[in-house]
Amino acid sequence: MIEVKSVSKVFRRNGVTLEALRDVTFEVGTGQFTSIIGPSGCGKTTLLKMMAGLIAPTSGAIEIEGEKVTGSGPDRALVFQHFVLLPWADVLTNAAFGLEARGVAKSKREQIARAQLEQVGLGGFEAHYPHELSGGMQQRVGIARALAVDPDTLLMDEPFGSLDAITRQVMQRDLLKLWQETAHKTTVFVTHSMDEAALLSDYVVIMDTRPGRVAQIIEVPFPRPRSETLTESSEYREFTARLSHQLEKMQRVDMERETTQEAEGSSDG
Repeated sequence: MIEVKSVSKVFRRNGVTLEALRDVTFEVGTGQFTSIIGPSGCGKTTLLKMMAGLIAPTSGAIEIEGEKVTGSGPDRALVFQHFVLLPWADVLTNAAFGLEARGVAKSKREQIARAQLEQVGLGGFEAHYPHELSGGMQQRVGIARALAVDPDTLLMDEPFGSLDAITRQVMQRDLLKLWQETAHKTTVFVTHSMDEAALLSDYVVIMDTRPGRVAQIIEVPFPRPRSETLTESSEYREFTARLSHQLEKMQRVDMERETTQEAEGSSDG
């Protein structure tokens, strides 16, 4: 279980203070898939980096299975939006990189990496280099690398955000299939896509901004296992429309707030 407990984050740079997150609290149950959605600037990526142990909260705490997160650890793996592959290394070496960093012997890590590449549909591409792969294939390598270390918790920061629409749909469905066929790893998935959140998640955390905070937590009503045809149902379309409405409402409030602040600033001048 991941417990986010009254987490706030303030950045201070060059005399400027930015309150990125304020009093964020929610839980992700063990084996659950939770998506975080919200407007740009609401602190989604900051929150994920804190779960990964890459940055620390200003106040509050994040606990995973009862242990406070104080740094990165082998129990977590992070998949980024941008592929972050080693351009000089072949696919097999890239997929095995996390295992190599943990001191796993070459024969063992290559065996594990080959199995994960097969799992994500890249069997036979072990000797290729990143520049020889499409964007979707490069992201598959990133997912294989994350899964190869067998983390308890998978943290994904808009992993399909830079892909074209068709490739993104394919990757969403492949991830759904992979997650359902494996051990249902505890997953936190940052996205801007309501469709993506509805298809993949058990719960959706909707964030508001300025500063980032939890506006609403919604349980996804669709039973598992989910099929690819779910997206064609009226229930799915109604649910994604509900998520879109919530985000649009928050964005309108933000725009009105900005307009008011700008008007007050002008009158003070």
